Amino acid sequence: MSGEFQYLHTMIRVNDLEESIAFYTKLLGMKELRRTDVPDGKYTLAFVGYGSEKDHTVLELTYNYGTDHYDQGTAFGHLALGVADIKATVEKLRAAGAKIAREPGPVKFGTTVIAFIEDPNGYKIELIERH
Repeated sequence: MSGEFQYLHTMIRVNDLEESIAFYTKLLGMKELRRTDVPDGKYTLAFVGYGSEKDHTVLELTYNYGTDHYDQGTAFGHLALGVADIKATVEKLRAAGAKIAREPGPVKFGTTVIAFIEDPNGYKIELIERH
């Protein structure tokens, strides 16, 4: 099954988006690759990394409006894996005993088709359909 997946990004929640972008870009040498502000969802996403998202796994920094502090235990969001056929992949994972936390469907406020599964420890893994 390993040839069916591509590791896309890791998401972490941040208290101050500009401070976090400065840290990853200025201190760690990453580049800001893209930023998406979603006023209806009350969040902003910034993707940073060492190369294009097509060829590299990147870091997604998520700033939720009005949140200036997270407990350490809530800082981690999810892992993301790209798949070609999300419905077939979810069914194969379900048959293998994986817990399906969110059935395939479009992301809120967008059109990207996603699903979520959970690992044995409860960590969420987002599956993103990629053609």
